[in-house]
Amino acid sequence: MPRILTDTKVERGPAFDPACRRCDRLAALLDRVRAEHPDYHAAPVAPFGPADAPLLIVGLAPGMPGANRTGRPFTGDYAGVLLYRTLHRHGFANQPNGADPHDGLRLIDCRITNAVKCLPPENKPTGAEVAACNRYLAREIHGSKKLRAILALGRVAFQAVSRACALRAAEHAFGHGCEFELPDGRILFGSYHCSRYNTQTGRLTDAMFDSVVARVRARIDG
Repeated sequence: MPRILTDTKVERGPAFDPACRRCDRLAALLDRVRAEHPDYHAAPVAPFGPADAPLLIVGLAPGMPGANRTGRPFTGDYAGVLLYRTLHRHGFANQPNGADPHDGLRLIDCRITNAVKCLPPENKPTGAEVAACNRYLAREIHGSKKLRAILALGRVAFQAVSRACALRAAEHAFGHGCEFELPDGRILFGSYHCSRYNTQTGRLTDAMFDSVVARVRARIDG
């Protein structure tokens, strides 16, 4: 079993703060959304899935009509369609869809979180916002003794994981299908984000994403 990294200093504290307001821009946006849509979650979105899962999937941030509305990562938006369908195909979910937080979806051997836990304007967090939220991601990664693999969806998420694990960017460049063994024995995978833009333009096909998740499954099982 991989050991927790010992050469990375991780700030003590919770891996998730439901009342976090560290980023003024994001906190102000959530206030506006909550006022306009009182039925929305409109708050930091908690990770989803068992805390002791061997696989951690890291997305970018909650989407306005998706997790920011439902309160569950990749739920209610287009990106979740491909993600949950693929996870189900490889035994990481009990069903192939996750459109509603009360639909009975359950993750198996898998946990999903985001590099930034709050909705950013135009789905584009600033570097400072990613850095401010990185403490939570680092605590989640280094606090799990059973974590064996991390799948980062998109360049920003990949860089956030690299920061949380104190990896040298020159030695761990992002690319679709990239795979790196970390000093503690864990494996870091990268994939293009399963966003509507990427899938509709063909930058990421079902087959491409399936291939990456299949490799993750094989490494965990192996």
